Amino acid sequence: MALLIVLSVSVALLTPLPVTAQGERQPIKDLKPTVILISIDGFRADYLDKYPAATLSMLAGQGVRAKWMTPAFPTLTFPNHYAIATGLYPDNNGIVGNNIYAPEFKQLFTMSKREEVQNGRWWLGEPIWVTAEKQGQRAAAFFFPGTEAEIAGKRLSYWKPYDGKIPNFERVDTALSWLDLPIDQRPTMVILYLSDVDTAGHDGGPDSDDVKHSIAKVDESLGRLVEGLKSREIFDRVNLILVSDHGMARMDPRHPVLLDDYFDVSQAETVVWNAAMAHIFFKAGSKPEMGEKIYTTLKSRAPQQVKIYRKLELPARFHYSKSERIGDVVAVVEEGWLMTSRGRYRAPEPSANGAVRYRGEHGYDNQLESMRAFFVAHGPAFKKGIVVEPFENVDVYNVMAKILGLKPAVNDGGDATAKAVLR
Repeated sequence: MALLIVLSVSVALLTPLPVTAQGERQPIKDLKPTVILISIDGFRADYLDKYPAATLSMLAGQGVRAKWMTPAFPTLTFPNHYAIATGLYPDNNGIVGNNIYAPEFKQLFTMSKREEVQNGRWWLGEPIWVTAEKQGQRAAAFFFPGTEAEIAGKRLSYWKPYDGKIPNFERVDTALSWLDLPIDQRPTMVILYLSDVDTAGHDGGPDSDDVKHSIAKVDESLGRLVEGLKSREIFDRVNLILVSDHGMARMDPRHPVLLDDYFDVSQAETVVWNAAMAHIFFKAGSKPEMGEKIYTTLKSRAPQQVKIYRKLELPARFHYSKSERIGDVVAVVEEGWLMTSRGRYRAPEPSANGAVRYRGEHGYDNQLESMRAFFVAHGPAFKKGIVVEPFENVDVYNVMAKILGLKPAVNDGGDATAKAVLR
């Protein structure tokens, strides 16, 4: 199996790249409609105005920028990347959290369980790369949730198993090398994932120098991509879509909500922790009053910063109540608070000067200003120099499908966003 994976991700690297005698890239003259989707994890909508980013600002100024993009609930990494890819809310795409319990096969999914991340049984719906591959186009990804799995019997033509140590420049250069391939091997859908801003936001909070420096680093990588496209004479012929999965809120780690202090965890089948929320599953075959006891106990004892819902009581605007992978009881904490278990909690190290070192967190209500994601697009398919009204991230799938001339799979997105941003 390992040999097959190596071969599948190395095809592009084994193909000679066309260069001139001076070592410059040959212009690409036969480019088909092409989308490069770039995810900048944790890039809050207001960061573009708050922190310097020359390349991002240029792309936004020359192309289309949304006032903000509303992430799906919960505002977590895996659910929102896959919502963008499929046009489906997490309730319908199966990825209801970064950590998931599936009663249908009694397994736990976490981002660190590589064998589950790469198992297609978790990934429901049809992501844009499968839509492309099914309809005779090629897709390539240098990291993106879901791209390591075979979904609906399809894989991307080129993909990489996740390794966060690989520098952004290498990711950019590999994406450019895919565009250098002969037309019958070249992908029309290219995906890049950059995690620096999310990491910095967690470490120092959204108002920190950490975030400022990470944005500068990401912007430098985007500049490298733009220069690579220009050297191939395709910058104005490729469609760039830059998105984030969610925003970031300031969080004080000194005052967590340790939810298991307020109910007997042993009465539950399992509890799945997801930063700002927890899923509590009742024991299979247990009497209804046992589950009701968990709910009523938490409802009466949990601190005021936590909202306790029965599954079917979750707000309709969350689109989050049907999947078997959503707990029988769901606890959601207020913005700026950390919710976890006593065993998982690690108190912050005191700073040298005694000042509070705030951190950052997400996963909160998707209507909060701090959770807003961003959307910027540039290329021949897009309008120029405009700012559009906010829209939901499930609309992006239909935008990509339209540019690529693909028949979209069934999804939860609408067509209004495509009409607003496309020429």
